[in-house]
Amino acid sequence: MEQTLHAPQVYDFRQHDRIWQRVAPQLEPFPELRQQPAALSGMTEPASPTAASPALLPGADPNPCCMGTAAAEMLGVLTGFVEESLSDRQQLLSLSRRAPQWARQPLRDMAADEAVHARRLMAVYYLITGDCYRPAVSHQSVCPDSWCAALRERYHAEACNGLNYARTAEGTTDPCLRALLEELSAAEYHHARQLLQMLERSLRG
Repeated sequence: MEQTLHAPQVYDFRQHDRIWQRVAPQLEPFPELRQQPAALSGMTEPASPTAASPALLPGADPNPCCMGTAAAEMLGVLTGFVEESLSDRQQLLSLSRRAPQWARQPLRDMAADEAVHARRLMAVYYLITGDCYRPAVSHQSVCPDSWCAALRERYHAEACNGLNYARTAEGTTDPCLRALLEELSAAEYHHARQLLQMLERSLRG
């Protein structure tokens, strides 16, 4: 008779136990099969939390792979970016108050982005040093002669910010800092494109 092979199954031994208790209560029936459920499921007993080595706990590494020594080499550049972001925020808010109605909200949104950039960079500063950075916010406001001149000035500022973030990202070996700087670079280039679109609309008018 042809036999069909089947994959091993996991059995419930409770019914068999009741029979074996009556037949041979001193024996342990099929001990090797009783270990199957754990073996088949790949279950292992979790390690005790108290057994973990202190050196493996989060934050224990004095020189972490992210925001460590490599990032610390960029501290002077990062604080400069903080100051630049806050200055850009003020200038964009100032520009929004003198802009045509259709351009005011986009400029306020850009200003809000710059505030976010500054906060993220200050958070990075804290990750690297453990200290809070206190920016020296400049209240200088540039007032070009016309609306189009103002857009031209802001376009160049945002595009240069994008380039500076990208160059700094290329200059660091810290993977987390590089990713953040690349993200900020993309955001600044996006601002530049928005300002270019505003300038195109204004020149058509």
